[in-house]
Amino acid sequence: MSDKPSVLFVCVHNAGRSQMAAGWLSRLAAGAVEVRSAGSAPAESINPAAVEAMREVGIDITGEQPKLLTIDAVEASDVVITMGCGDTCPVFPGKRYLDWELDDPAGQGVEAVRPIRDEIRRRIEVLMAELGVPVRG
Repeated sequence: MSDKPSVLFVCVHNAGRSQMAAGWLSRLAAGAVEVRSAGSAPAESINPAAVEAMREVGIDITGEQPKLLTIDAVEASDVVITMGCGDTCPVFPGKRYLDWELDDPAGQGVEAVRPIRDEIRRRIEVLMAELGVPVRG
């Protein structure tokens, strides 16, 4: 059993918001948090505008692939953050759930994705403070 907190980011396609959030938390926590992301209906690939927006801040998410949300991923996470996936995320007692209302970057250009990226970073920093994890990366 790990002493590290674990966070699961969930959105419908696991191609934009949840991937950017996982990228930010992985970078800023520098290994102090176990990070997962998944989608209720995963896309075939990550949104290119999300990839570009993250590249602009020095985070490479090109090696990631959209993944299907599983009960195991939820059970293994301390915090589950949903981003527009509605009621498709299983709810388990003892888990902390947050719903982050964020614009969907699907079909948008990088100009529209940048503010979403920046808002996700702001929320990640608040989450890290709540978890008692200092910004390291």
